[in-house]
Amino acid sequence: MRFTKLDDWLRWQETLHPRAIDLGLERVRTVWRRLQPEPLSPMVITVGGTNGKGSCVAFLDAILRAAGYQVGAYTSPHLLRYNERIRIHGVAADEAMLCWAFARIDAARGDLSLTYFEFGTLAALELFREARVDVAVLEVGLGGRLDAVNIVDADAALVASVALDHTDWLGGDRDSIGYEKAGIYRPDRPAICADPDPPLRLVEYAASIHARLLCVNRDYQFARTDATWRWQSGDWRFDALPLPALAGDHQLGNAAAALMTLISLQDRLPVSPEAIPTGLINAKLPGRFQIIPGPVEWILDVAHNPHAAAALADQLRGRLCAGRTWAIMGLLADKDAQGIIAALTGVIHRWYAVTLDGQRGRTGAELAALLRATGACVETAGIQEACRVVQTAASPGDRIVVLGSFHTVAPVLALQPWGSNFPSPPSREA
Repeated sequence: MRFTKLDDWLRWQETLHPRAIDLGLERVRTVWRRLQPEPLSPMVITVGGTNGKGSCVAFLDAILRAAGYQVGAYTSPHLLRYNERIRIHGVAADEAMLCWAFARIDAARGDLSLTYFEFGTLAALELFREARVDVAVLEVGLGGRLDAVNIVDADAALVASVALDHTDWLGGDRDSIGYEKAGIYRPDRPAICADPDPPLRLVEYAASIHARLLCVNRDYQFARTDATWRWQSGDWRFDALPLPALAGDHQLGNAAAALMTLISLQDRLPVSPEAIPTGLINAKLPGRFQIIPGPVEWILDVAHNPHAAAALADQLRGRLCAGRTWAIMGLLADKDAQGIIAALTGVIHRWYAVTLDGQRGRTGAELAALLRATGACVETAGIQEACRVVQTAASPGDRIVVLGSFHTVAPVLALQPWGSNFPSPPSREA
């Protein structure tokens, strides 16, 4: 074994391949076939989309586990620990398991180099095989057609949304991006699209391969009814469902798409009606409108593109706040900062722009300049310093929103249990 500690493996993986992102399936598929010459035996559900895919995975995982299945869930990126990316029946993979999987991959790859994400994807598949899970729920990392997850044929594939993000890799319009995301669909298998305005190329691609395309508002419908909601597709109907544990009206769309995915597999992967409400109320996903209550409420959200920022703005408008709304925001350099700022205009009273380090990072000064150009009141600080300053300045009834990236939210989550300058005792709500 090359290394015995997870951190050593991860640092090495970051340097192995000449490019951090290298879309394509040839190298990773070759290593996968060396590791597992037979097809993956469990049922596979693949989830892609610009936004919402992590939430859809959380709902699928929770409902399937409530139905009694052994579930492997693979997501990315992580917030606090790499282990979060690979979960088996709700439990994150431990360090020894990950090191074992990485060693197998390292031995199988020969002289082929792999990216950090490709190593993680292969490790998830190895650990799911070893655990003999019934269902593997796989989240696409970037795009779909050329993402490492797509080496596995999905029994059902779900595209949660299509919006502008990663345009350098996926194309500069929704049609191009939709085509890339539709690459996870398979012939004669359920292909769910939860975007209410599916791009034409996504629809055309699904038709060209004879996938069973199931679209929201056409093949399934849902609606909120006060404190509950209902869902229907053909003869299938669920009334008085509990609102999902994940906050925000947009999560109904994600939950509805997860239900359509499960119903499309009902003949091969039956789920009892009782498992659905149980899963809805038990789904968890830190960093997505995560509320930490207190005299000053904190809201943590990894929204990092205009589409996600608009959803966050809607949630903030719909949640009563007696005082001011403060924002601590850090963005990566390749994100549409102006679009994100525009989506939140009128919702935030005062901004703190923070620097995100690393090759893809954007400085707080750059972000502050863009905010000031809109007339916003903004200051700059480090993330933890901004937290301390804002918490001191905020009054009871105010709220503080931390947003813009996993790299912005993670350091704030890492402060828990928080010090005396923060609400105590904090509690997590998804």
